Amino acid sequence: MVPGAGGALTAGMDMKRFVIILYLWLPSLCFSQANPYRTIPDIPYRQEGDAYAQERCRLDVYFPENSENLPVVVWFHGGGLVGGEKFIPDQLKEHGTVVVAINYRLLHRVTVRECIEDAAAAVAWVFREIENYGGNADRIFLSGHSAGGYLITLVGLDKRWLQIYGIDANRLAALIPFSGQAITHYEVRKTRGIPEYEPAVDEYAPIRYVRADAPPLVIVSGGRELELYGRYEENAYFWRLMKVAGHQECYLYELDGFSHGSMAAPAFHILKNHMKQILSGK
Repeated sequence: MVPGAGGALTAGMDMKRFVIILYLWLPSLCFSQANPYRTIPDIPYRQEGDAYAQERCRLDVYFPENSENLPVVVWFHGGGLVGGEKFIPDQLKEHGTVVVAINYRLLHRVTVRECIEDAAAAVAWVFREIENYGGNADRIFLSGHSAGGYLITLVGLDKRWLQIYGIDANRLAALIPFSGQAITHYEVRKTRGIPEYEPAVDEYAPIRYVRADAPPLVIVSGGRELELYGRYEENAYFWRLMKVAGHQECYLYELDGFSHGSMAAPAFHILKNHMKQILSGK
């Protein structure tokens, strides 16, 4: 080996990596400079209801100005259905994507049914209005962490919730839950006196609505030893049932070494990769 050749090779490889990274990053930078982003906060997506509904049933829209036909991520926050506030994830900013962040009413001021009704109403608003913000209603991705993942999966699989608004849930580009529950949510089980470690599958369990014709489903979980309540295992069973039912675009990721809370940050990489794959076929 020629002395110093290894160093030269390493430097050359580093330069190649830099060029590749710049190539991938530059279009996003140019897009953000040419089309500045803005956020319109606290748009009501339901007009009816009491003062609490008027307070919580609101959303923020983050979008690049003077754009059209963009993909849309509808993001639902976590918090165990009892807490949490809407926010635009940093990982989704300035990527040529419209992002809609949703608030919804919380237990125990309302029932779980009303939480789900809010989620469906918010998604219906996006279908109706998103073109006014440069988005494409046929390129809507639902995602959310924990309770948010639970809500988007239920709304996307149980078609009854969006049918109220005349929307076929199969129009959704994909469902991408981060560490969502597949069985009945633990907070719902608690209100019914079911112990937190006792599984239950009722009308409010996403796994009950397994079907072959659902939108693409990308399930992301933290590491099985670090997740809550066997969350990985219930999602693995959910994935298996979807595959057995004949669903052709169902994926399961376990982020080993990441807990329920910390898994959200790396999960955005998976979300963006699947968006690219799905959009390349649209």
